[in-house]
Amino acid sequence: MTTPRPIADLTADEARRIALRAQGFLGAPDRRSGVRGILRHLGAIQLDTISVLARSHELVPYARLGSVGRKTVEDAYWQDTHSFEYWSHAACILPIEEWPHFAFRRRAYRNRPHWNHELPDGVYDQVIKQLRSEGPLTATELGGAKRTSDWWDWSGSKVAVERALMYGEVVCVERRGWKRLYDLAERAVPEELLHDDLDDTECLRRLVGLAGRSLGVGTRADIADYHRLKGEQVDAVIADSGLVPVSVEGWGKPAWADPAALEAPPRGRHRTTLLSPFDSLIWERARTERIFGFTHRLEAYVPKQKRVHGYFAMPVLAGGRLVGRVDPAREGRTLVAKQVTLDGSKAVPAVAQALAEAATWVDCTNVRVERVDAPDLREPLAKELARLLG
Repeated sequence: MTTPRPIADLTADEARRIALRAQGFLGAPDRRSGVRGILRHLGAIQLDTISVLARSHELVPYARLGSVGRKTVEDAYWQDTHSFEYWSHAACILPIEEWPHFAFRRRAYRNRPHWNHELPDGVYDQVIKQLRSEGPLTATELGGAKRTSDWWDWSGSKVAVERALMYGEVVCVERRGWKRLYDLAERAVPEELLHDDLDDTECLRRLVGLAGRSLGVGTRADIADYHRLKGEQVDAVIADSGLVPVSVEGWGKPAWADPAALEAPPRGRHRTTLLSPFDSLIWERARTERIFGFTHRLEAYVPKQKRVHGYFAMPVLAGGRLVGRVDPAREGRTLVAKQVTLDGSKAVPAVAQALAEAATWVDCTNVRVERVDAPDLREPLAKELARLLG
């Protein structure tokens, strides 16, 4: 693909601020639209099993809106068929109006020749029949999620209902205690959206445009990664996606931007907050390094003795920069900062503010700092926390 000439040249700082505004971290948040507005604005909110302070899909709106109630977050996602869960960047919560635009992926799953789990004869039809008469149901209620204690050893009914989810015949309508609650798409998806009428090109054009608007500005790889598209899929539609070519100082690769993001310089108040490692602002490591000069790696699956920053180290955003990391835990009503990494003494007030707000959100009354990478900053951080928590 030949990249057209850029219509604008952006400095690295301009691109960073555009990205922050597009992701909801610069300027006043739209509190009236709340969590649902965040979901529509981002287009996808990643789910993950890890829960330290809270699960990632709760941390994402918190990072933008502040101390919104956790029940409010869950209700906003799942009540009134506002969203559905499907494979996007990973397993994600998606706005229900985007159901038609994932038809390309449902078709691809239906045409998939090989699967990791075998589907026993007759079980798929039995699961659909049971959901039709008794749904919505969890995998356990459908006959069991696993055959043994091994995480990968799914039962026949679990294989069937997950296959039906990928095909689009079944929808996850809620998470209950982290278990998926399944129902038939014909009941869960509004009738006007329940179709696979759009061809692959139209689906991809929409998702590429959405990704570009959610990112503000991004390379081909950034845009492809947002909904896990292939590079050639992006190439095929980007010229008609509504995005415009730009160049960004220091990026070394062609970029595309949301034209609306170029119309007015990003201004306003910066959020100071802890970020989930699965937040769409930073979920792609190469982009995070390019925009923020910050290398971050989730170490939850790294052997403990090899971890550098901790099990679930959360980057700290302040002033539009990533200024440190906190690996948190909870003990009763104490938020424990097991390990803190600071980008110099100037980061102390911001990290303290982020910790104090997070503690209040999860109903903790105290913050205990254990290890700080710069030991001489441990006492100033503890003092600032004591001041903020009163």
